[in-house]
Amino acid sequence: MTAGVRQARGAAARKLGRRAEVLAALWLMAKGYRILGFRLATPLGEIDLLAQRGRVLAVVEVKQRATIEDALDAVTPTQRDRLRRAAAHLSAHRAGLRDLLVRLDLIALAPGRPPRHLPDAWPDGFRMGA
Repeated sequence: MTAGVRQARGAAARKLGRRAEVLAALWLMAKGYRILGFRLATPLGEIDLLAQRGRVLAVVEVKQRATIEDALDAVTPTQRDRLRRAAAHLSAHRAGLRDLLVRLDLIALAPGRPPRHLPDAWPDGFRMGA
């Protein structure tokens, strides 16, 4: 595969990813969440979406695959650990977020299907905040 083909595929994947994140944000807003940020880079990893509803700070991973089931299975234990570390960093370094309950959510997307939101998708004993 040539470099040009790889670059084109990468650009197309990034565009689809951004579109999926916007759709996920709209879905969360319809459920009463306030979107605090998109693609937030921390020294410990990137957070796709950061959303708040009441006292809950949702660190949201967005996955789009051919099926909802594939999207649900797409987040590896390594990615979950990265999300936990990034969430802890963000919560500790932003004063307005320190007292919120932090959880990891997943929004799974697939063509022709409504988004599926899994609040607290990987509890594994991970809860920060009040």
